[in-house]
Amino acid sequence: MFGRWLGNRTDRVQRTSPLAAVQTPPDAGVLSCRVLDPVNEPVTHAEFAVSDVRGRKVVSGGADPYGSFMATVPAGEYRVAVSAEGYTPYRATAVVGENALASLGDVTLQVARPPELPAPGDWGIEPTHSSIAFTARHIGLARVHGRFNSFAGAVRIADRVEQSAMHVVIDAATIDTGVRMRDDHLRSADFLDVERFPTLEFYSERCAHKAGNRWAVTGALSLRGVTRTVTLDMDYLGLGNGMEGEARAAFRASTELHRDDYTVSWQTMLARGIAVVGPSIRVDLDVQLVPKG
Repeated sequence: MFGRWLGNRTDRVQRTSPLAAVQTPPDAGVLSCRVLDPVNEPVTHAEFAVSDVRGRKVVSGGADPYGSFMATVPAGEYRVAVSAEGYTPYRATAVVGENALASLGDVTLQVARPPELPAPGDWGIEPTHSSIAFTARHIGLARVHGRFNSFAGAVRIADRVEQSAMHVVIDAATIDTGVRMRDDHLRSADFLDVERFPTLEFYSERCAHKAGNRWAVTGALSLRGVTRTVTLDMDYLGLGNGMEGEARAAFRASTELHRDDYTVSWQTMLARGIAVVGPSIRVDLDVQLVPKG
């Protein structure tokens, strides 16, 4: 009788244990956390990064619909970083034991102050610390990376930032993928046709604040004599000062272009029906602005 009672009690303890439903290796434990905002609502877009004491990333991922994160890791000490757009990052240390649950409990993220916006006026792209790069798919597997080595641009910051305007001019002949034969082909009429269309130009039409540091800049891109509307997904990085104390503003932006939209339709197929060059091109901008004058 006592044996049955003890056995049933053990079963109940096992069933109610935090790790009862989690299969872990004998030398591992579970790390968990729930992320809330200042009004105790779950932050469902929170991102987690777990590193060991040497700074090596062990696991990373996003929160579930309840703002929770759970990972099985080898027993040991870890650094946990929690981030979410619009919030101040959170960092903590956790010690995970074998076959044990290490919970950080409920973590409340504080709303981050948005970075100061550039002062109204005319700003120019500083080319030495800026880049316009692109990535294309090759034979459905690898990616080819390239950049344009010469470009210029100006941004007029309005009193209402949403009314600001941007104009960027790119020298098409300066395309550079690191392979001369490929670059010569990209300059030819099959692709950019630089003899007839020496520049690519972008004029912004509107700027919309999305959330946190994220903005959407929509405008007209002209390439090969064809103009299409594109939207840049932009992350504003804030203000700083250069080596001589000059003000600088920085942002990153990206967009995806479809070659057929600009009549860049050259294509060769491999024997198994795979295109040599993919149909879309990803464009990434890293830009620093300095005040004009």
